[in-house]
Amino acid sequence: MPLLDGPILPTLLTLAVPNILALSVQSIAAVAETTYIGRIGTEALAAMALVFPMIMLTQMLSSGAIGGGVSSAISRALGAGDVARAQAMALHALTIGLSFGLIASALLYVFGPALYRALGGHGGVLEQATAYSCTFALGALSIWTFNVLVSIARGTGNMRLPSSTIVAVGLLQIALGAGLSLGLGPLPKLGLRGVALGQVGAYAAGVVFLGWWMTRPGAALRLRVVGVKLLPDMFRDILKVGAIACLSPIQSIAVVVLLARYAATFGTDALAGFGIGIRLELLLVPIAFAIGVACVPMVGMAIGADDVRRARRVAWTGAMLSGALIGVVGLVAASRPDLWGRLFTSSDAVLAAVHTYLRAAGIGFPAYGMGLCLYFASQGSGKILGPVLAGTIRLAVVIIGGWWLTQSDEGFQSLAWLVAIAMLAYGASTALFVWLTRWGKPLVRRT
Repeated sequence: MPLLDGPILPTLLTLAVPNILALSVQSIAAVAETTYIGRIGTEALAAMALVFPMIMLTQMLSSGAIGGGVSSAISRALGAGDVARAQAMALHALTIGLSFGLIASALLYVFGPALYRALGGHGGVLEQATAYSCTFALGALSIWTFNVLVSIARGTGNMRLPSSTIVAVGLLQIALGAGLSLGLGPLPKLGLRGVALGQVGAYAAGVVFLGWWMTRPGAALRLRVVGVKLLPDMFRDILKVGAIACLSPIQSIAVVVLLARYAATFGTDALAGFGIGIRLELLLVPIAFAIGVACVPMVGMAIGADDVRRARRVAWTGAMLSGALIGVVGLVAASRPDLWGRLFTSSDAVLAAVHTYLRAAGIGFPAYGMGLCLYFASQGSGKILGPVLAGTIRLAVVIIGGWWLTQSDEGFQSLAWLVAIAMLAYGASTALFVWLTRWGKPLVRRT
């Protein structure tokens, strides 16, 4: 099996490329949504800004955290040669996805409006944010279910099926969202509600397709709903990784919110420059995600086969690749910030803030990319606590550094250096924790 015995870098690239293409389409869908929301009006854009962190958190929790736990558990079972356990694990994963999706929908529907009001939403902005959020909440179950099904497929090492499905869902999301929000052709003009309906409708279609594919007789890992008992130890196997991993995206959102708040103290131009700079960072995350998710089944199967040496080689190879790719972007951004900044603004004051931000923050990009990839690779090993603690260290650096900035007369450049230092601390501490964490007993190579 290539995932267990094939050359590491070529196999990793084969798995990562479809993920990069799929995540690129998801990014295009997000940009497209912003474009037609802008045609609805300024209040709609402001409302979207309030709700977007919750949408982002839903995706990160269902795909990167719980989804990573699902892929890890299935790949470890397959690596150990226990196909029956892997099949049973798929049903347990779907049960977790449905349960978490229902809980997330209820929480967002009940507490969403109060959250947006606390974030400063009022009047028409709050009204539109609430309408969009409540519509999204009613369909969030489809996003959780879809991402869990995708993670089941990834756990088997099959990246083409989930990636091609993600591409199709992204294109359908663009078409439905534009049609329902702007009232194109015979479709009703629903505004932001239409954007939410387009998103959840596209994901629901993806659930139907993946559900059919995985339950058909010829499926590589057939999802069986009947005749499989739900056992506590299988839930634990998934949640011991996924539940702890949920802390990481929550910490990441907290970092972005805190940095935005600190940036606002330096004025509107600085906040706008920060927003443009942080957007580049967020667009780079899919690169690390794509490589990291490719590491999960390779690491998981190696762990299942008791080949710890190979599992670690996969993790470090992926980390170096991710750090190098994101580092190149960081180097370009630090040396030529105009290439990115002028895509969004022509204001000299805002561009100056972008220059200040990227010239400092870009230095931390390689460490950030390496740390993110090691986080996902650690999911494959079943040992995720260290990388999550590294995220806590990053958050602590931002909190302490931000407090110091509010007490001093330092300028916006100090905030940019704080971002770089936090990234470096995250990458270094993640690498250290992975280095120190024991993944299992080394294997005496099979002949």
